[in-house]
Amino acid sequence: MKTSIKARLLAAAMTLAAPFTAAAADDEAGPLPGTLTSNIALTNDYIFRGVTQTNHNAAVQGGLDWDTGQGFHFGTWGSTLNFNDANAATMELDLYGGYGGKIDNFSYDAGLIYYWYPGAPTSLHYDLWEVYGKAGYDFGVAALGLGVNYTPDNFGATGNATYFSSTMSVPLGELVTASAGLDYWMLTRGIRDYTDWNLGATLHVGKWFDVDARYYDTDAQYLGRLADDRFVVKVSRTF
Repeated sequence: MKTSIKARLLAAAMTLAAPFTAAAADDEAGPLPGTLTSNIALTNDYIFRGVTQTNHNAAVQGGLDWDTGQGFHFGTWGSTLNFNDANAATMELDLYGGYGGKIDNFSYDAGLIYYWYPGAPTSLHYDLWEVYGKAGYDFGVAALGLGVNYTPDNFGATGNATYFSSTMSVPLGELVTASAGLDYWMLTRGIRDYTDWNLGATLHVGKWFDVDARYYDTDAQYLGRLADDRFVVKVSRTF
């Protein structure tokens, strides 16, 4: 049953991309106002806030996003998982929505994210939701972003948690963008706070695909190999 759920959700993200995109691009008639896009990706590791979600193995990922054109946006994104928990959870599916926009070079966004782990017993308390807010400014030579996520009941019933994130990206010509992130997670119920960071670059291969190569690390030694430093390569495409 778990395998069937995973297969259906990932197939929806990947195989339905073409018809949805074609409908969104049709100026005369479309199922929804605004823009509908989809994305797929393959990575050698799924790192979330500095911690592997696949036991340092590869992952297949995909998503679907709807921008209403009026500031509101909604979407879903999924990834294969390996928590080394006897396959209690084999997939993560995120459902999200928010409101955002731009004022000149300043951008903003706020909303809600629900993290769902189909097939995992409710006793594990994997599922959770977060509220988020983020803002950014594009200086031309570089773009900076700040964000905060908060949940009253974190993964595994570990209490409330607040995640502060910061990013910087620098375009290096038309084909490459260098970027870095520095983040801090405030945790409760006996789990120590920790910092994670990443540094890498993305190669934009025309309209075909992107290749992101990135180094991740944390100061969360108490998490052992789950938070070890890691070099990750991800190939993705947006339709």
